[in-house]
Amino acid sequence: MFSRAMWGMSAAVWLVVAVLWCVMWGWPAVFVVVVFALLPDIALVGAFEERGRLKPSRVAFYNLMHSVAVPAALIAGGFIVMLLTGGLANGHWGIALAGLAWFVHIAADRVFGFGPRAEDGTIAPLA
Repeated sequence: MFSRAMWGMSAAVWLVVAVLWCVMWGWPAVFVVVVFALLPDIALVGAFEERGRLKPSRVAFYNLMHSVAVPAALIAGGFIVMLLTGGLANGHWGIALAGLAWFVHIAADRVFGFGPRAEDGTIAPLA
């Protein structure tokens, strides 16, 4: 299990990579990063039962959207697509960049203490 410091270092490294890719690929890449960096928090829309606690019926969706497995699969699949379609210079980079932005969001959440939610909707403590 990663500590908050490890999540912070990971978020920082991959944020730099995402910014460099945005510089390389331009405004379409910026759009992908912004959309997919905000996407995990769609689970919070209308989900709060009271301050700091989600409705129990929304916990599973929140935890899925904040699971590292989902962006990791996008990153892996996206890199395969990118390599098969021309690599970094000419390949289709959108899927990998989307996964990367999503991962950075999750890592940043972990840095600030927002981990998966317990069944009652409260934040489960992180190391």
